[in-house]
Amino acid sequence: MLFVEICKAIFIGVIQGITEWLPVSSTGHMIIANEFVKLNISDGAWEIFEVVTQLGSILAVIILFFDKLNPFKKNKGGIGIGVKKETVSLWIKVIIAVIPAGVLGVLLDDFLDAHFYNFITVAIALIVYGILFIVIEKINKKRKFKYNDIGGINKRTSFEIGCFQVLSLIPGTSRSGSTILGASVLGVSRPVAAEFSFFLAIPVMAGATLLKVAKAFLIDDISLNAQEILIIFVGTLTAFLVSLAVIKLLMDFVKKHTFSAFGWYRIAFGIILLAYYFIFK
Repeated sequence: MLFVEICKAIFIGVIQGITEWLPVSSTGHMIIANEFVKLNISDGAWEIFEVVTQLGSILAVIILFFDKLNPFKKNKGGIGIGVKKETVSLWIKVIIAVIPAGVLGVLLDDFLDAHFYNFITVAIALIVYGILFIVIEKINKKRKFKYNDIGGINKRTSFEIGCFQVLSLIPGTSRSGSTILGASVLGVSRPVAAEFSFFLAIPVMAGATLLKVAKAFLIDDISLNAQEILIIFVGTLTAFLVSLAVIKLLMDFVKKHTFSAFGWYRIAFGIILLAYYFIFK
């Protein structure tokens, strides 16, 4: 039975690793995955599994963009370290962009969990933002992007992208989807919008994960057995490895293609979720 559970954890980890970075809503896919491939673990362990697997995805971003994200550099003489001003500037912009969703996420966490984590909300968000992706991509065909380099994004635009990220607090919206969509509206090119979205994920997802894990252990008094810990580890490792590949593929994809395909996928998946809910629930 443990082998079966590990296979399930790998399957769900693959879903997490793929959908976390594509603008298609990892929450929606995790909900449907849990519906059909339910892990034989406690509800508390599943709650922790959902958030901890995100850490695997975050680690993939840190490794792939380590040079760009690391503000320190060795001096040419090989002694001591210096500071990369452009990287410090990037982190300042990321922190500015994180503030809106970070503040509201902490304040509204319990309310959102209680009222919005359901099939209907996720399905509607998938469809609505799928339509928006298609519409905005059509508009973008006739415009020139203002920001074609991540260093060119100013602090005000960073904050405005962060305000769009607030939309991702609604399940089904997609964190990457909301930031990429917002950045596109603000004149950021697709590759830069995707890359900035990856960087925003680090403090947002790390903070949300730590908050929920601390709440689970300290307030809800959740405990894990050895098998549950192993299953969570396998899922997290899988999400990390899959994220490495998906991030590379997405960066190559957006250089040549629009996000319209993801819009159509969101609409189709949202309709499937609605149909499943009204037929089987």
